[in-house]
Amino acid sequence: MRLPVILAATVVFASPSIAQQEIDLSNPPVAEQRPYSYERHGITIEDPWAWLKDQSYPKIDDEDVLDYLKAENAYFEAWKAPQEAAIETLFEEMKGRIKEDDKSVPVKDGDYVYWSEFAPGTQYRLWYRKPVTGTEADSKPGNGKLVYDENKAAEGLDYFRLGAMSVSPDGKLAAYSTDTNGAERYTLKIMDIESGEDIETITDQSLGQPVWTAGSDGIVYTLVNDNWRTDKALYHKLGTDPADDPVLYEETENVAFTVGVGQTTDEQWILIETGENISDETYIVPADNPTAEPKLVMRRRPDIQYDVDSAHGKLWIVTNDNHVNFRLAEADPADPQAWHTVIAGSDEFYLQGISAHRDHMLVEGRVNGLDQLFLRNYDNGEMKRVSFDEEAYSADFAGNPEYAPDAYRIGYSSMVTPGTVYDYHPGDDRLETLKVQEIPSGYDPSQYTVDRLMVDARDGAKVPVSVLRRKDFALDQSGKLFVYAYGAYGYAIPPSFSTSRFSLVDRGFAYAIAHIRGGDDLGYQWYLDGKMDKRENTFNDFIDVTRGLIEAGYAREGMVAAEGGSAGGELMGAIVNQAPELYGAVAAHVPFVDVLNTMLDDKLPLTPGEWNEWGNPIESEEAFKTILAYSPYDNVTAQDYPAMLVTGGLNDPRVTYWEPAKWTAKLRATKTDDNLLLMKINMGAGHGGKSGRWNRLYEQAEAYQFVIDQLGD
Repeated sequence: MRLPVILAATVVFASPSIAQQEIDLSNPPVAEQRPYSYERHGITIEDPWAWLKDQSYPKIDDEDVLDYLKAENAYFEAWKAPQEAAIETLFEEMKGRIKEDDKSVPVKDGDYVYWSEFAPGTQYRLWYRKPVTGTEADSKPGNGKLVYDENKAAEGLDYFRLGAMSVSPDGKLAAYSTDTNGAERYTLKIMDIESGEDIETITDQSLGQPVWTAGSDGIVYTLVNDNWRTDKALYHKLGTDPADDPVLYEETENVAFTVGVGQTTDEQWILIETGENISDETYIVPADNPTAEPKLVMRRRPDIQYDVDSAHGKLWIVTNDNHVNFRLAEADPADPQAWHTVIAGSDEFYLQGISAHRDHMLVEGRVNGLDQLFLRNYDNGEMKRVSFDEEAYSADFAGNPEYAPDAYRIGYSSMVTPGTVYDYHPGDDRLETLKVQEIPSGYDPSQYTVDRLMVDARDGAKVPVSVLRRKDFALDQSGKLFVYAYGAYGYAIPPSFSTSRFSLVDRGFAYAIAHIRGGDDLGYQWYLDGKMDKRENTFNDFIDVTRGLIEAGYAREGMVAAEGGSAGGELMGAIVNQAPELYGAVAAHVPFVDVLNTMLDDKLPLTPGEWNEWGNPIESEEAFKTILAYSPYDNVTAQDYPAMLVTGGLNDPRVTYWEPAKWTAKLRATKTDDNLLLMKINMGAGHGGKSGRWNRLYEQAEAYQFVIDQLGD
């Protein structure tokens, strides 16, 4: 999630001379400073590491750039060498908590139930289905037909990701897409499920989930253009030349808007959506006639969002047009712009979304930062809440593709409760447990507890914090604390279950999630209060939470670790500039730290779409000064910094490799301490790091060992 997605990188490797030199950890790599400056709004910016952005990007063939990245990777490997045994121990420990041959709960969709499995030792999923029998066997995986084998598709590749898998209404075909280098340009194909053979290749420039027509004779999909922007929705009729696919909609009005496609729950309408993070508009076309003239639901308006579903001949619309926490409206498809309120906006209840099924409308929201699930009756508007016992948890309606299911699928977990899949039976208000996440190496929840705190921020706001710790963890500042947050785009980090965290908690750490502003944990206003000219609230919240937890006895200064990625990596950069004394180790993954330069470069394809999140420093002097005041790269100063691990991906289309590289180079040249500073750039991966479940887990083990090594075992 974060930021301008750019063109895929083509790498030309330079001489390995620097990277192959013997490494001395007391002598880290140094990127030379080359004079470069520019002036905006009467302010001169010096940027002597600007050269690390390869001028021929997306082709990366500057030998100096590549030599520096490889030198940093070699330096990381030099640190890692004596840590290898400890990293392997962590990895095997975390791996031992994961069921190797795990299977998902089958989901009924039409005439089949679908599920996925992992085979022991494999990195990727196997996708299966079997015909519906109407017996208990439908709810259990097994005896199915293999639809797709990700492991086979990934053979011989350093990176693989399945981006989409959509089965046609008649169950015969599947549209699927794959990415093989992390650049997020997917190849979209049509597969015959019975034979397993690909029958058509639509494009190698796809992004997003394709939608089938009602007659199973074609798909509606979106393309990535040269500027990594989905600006068109197209229709492909099976058996025709994709080059002739008609354009159903093209976004020409706003370069910041991107186009996506979807479908209503009753499968009557295909949705064509265009928008940015805070405003959008939607068109509907009949699912059985996708080339019909698209019908506009409501014209785009600044800062107004809406989502559309359909049931019982009505459109159901969730929107923030008259309340910050959204309302629910209904409209007639024949007159879709005449909206009538069904559920009014509320200061207490944050309405996040609905799914319109035949018998009930599934309503999801949040009260005081905790998830709330309701079933709404169409006839009388009665709202029935699905209740859970724990005080802090994460719950959602997940896996309900059918319009008229017998029960509604729910996913649930907490920081101490493993992931649980339920079917909720509304007739008798009953939760049926279908699966509880297995921990093969063993797990005793009675050994752990979760603290839910409200910490005072400096401006008087109350910031929620969820803390996982062992019950024998003493609140006398003798322990160690690990704090995680994201804090951007209205994305809340739920207090859900994670097996990897216990490798820290069992080593004397308390693990805290700071629900800071910038996310929407306490409602949409909580998000608005952490963006644009209020962005520093996000950083202040994190620092104030850290100080509050120190005061509460979780640790002392210097025995705190912090982690964040992407926009959360920007957060890490800001906190180490402002309060470095609090932290003993910081892990910043794919960090968005060169904020000012990125937001000034309107030639980066998605920068215009980010101005509503950070501000437009090209046109606005105020936005320029606001960003300049916090941009982590621009605010590195001559002071002591904590030990830091910085990661990035050469093919990352969201946070380009030069952001962590420039930041690391400037930190090395400026900081006054001898604390360890490491940078690892994945030379064949993108924003999410390496692909494959074990590869990702191993990288997490590396980051955890870095923290453990720096704070002491």
